[in-house]
Amino acid sequence: MLIIDCHAHIYSEDEKQYPPIENPYRPPPGKGTLAHLHREMTGAGVSYATAIQTSTFYKWDNRFTVAASKVNRAWLAGVCTLDPDDPHSPGLLEQYVREANVRGLRSIPAASGKLADPGVLTLWRTAQKLGIVVNVLVNRDKRGELAELLEKHRGLRVVLDHCLNIAAGEQLEATLADVVALAEHPNLYAKLTFVPTGSAQEYPCRDLHDACHVVIEAFGADRCVWGSDFPCELWCPKVTYRQHLKLFTDELGLDPAAKAAILGQTARRLWFADREEK
Repeated sequence: MLIIDCHAHIYSEDEKQYPPIENPYRPPPGKGTLAHLHREMTGAGVSYATAIQTSTFYKWDNRFTVAASKVNRAWLAGVCTLDPDDPHSPGLLEQYVREANVRGLRSIPAASGKLADPGVLTLWRTAQKLGIVVNVLVNRDKRGELAELLEKHRGLRVVLDHCLNIAAGEQLEATLADVVALAEHPNLYAKLTFVPTGSAQEYPCRDLHDACHVVIEAFGADRCVWGSDFPCELWCPKVTYRQHLKLFTDELGLDPAAKAAILGQTARRLWFADREEK
């Protein structure tokens, strides 16, 4: 079965060439490197991964993500995060896509606090022109603005990172309802990374199994993807990389067709349509 990791954050070992921001959110020593990611993928039978720009370490400096995606294009594709308030960002996006194996844009609200901001709209239009995917990272307060943008860009494929950050607790049902409501937009896909990050329990994180099934039912497995939250030691330390994957291969009780779609085939269409199955 083809398996693609749609959510890995990577960190360079060379902090002189790729300096972090002040007070970065840092993984444990030796974790989060390209070599570490490739070992985890190989050990778990994962063929490809998308490298999501690590904004908590590099902010808008995409140079490491871009360089890593270009050099390791046999198994990695880049997803950059660009400042919607910087007029140079659309041009950078075009350059990265054209030259460096960047296949996605991570979108966040502008400095105005709005997702439906002119700078964000310009980047979405550029992404649609380039034929790449937008990964949108927002909380439930942006549901209305996200729906507005999805309607304006019906030809653009958009992935909802972490599904509005679904988490166990008093906001679970409300957040889940917002995610389900957004599923009516056929160009929106759900990234099912929230099970261990949002769980209040240890592996196998059973308190969010039902929520995950609800999201899959709302979107359909062919509009859902899996991602590891690599490095798990930093982003979801209650599970290992293999356990994160095992949640979807074993613990959730998915049928074979749903597994194939969520773990690989949907992601292949989004980011790796030019690749053969390994």
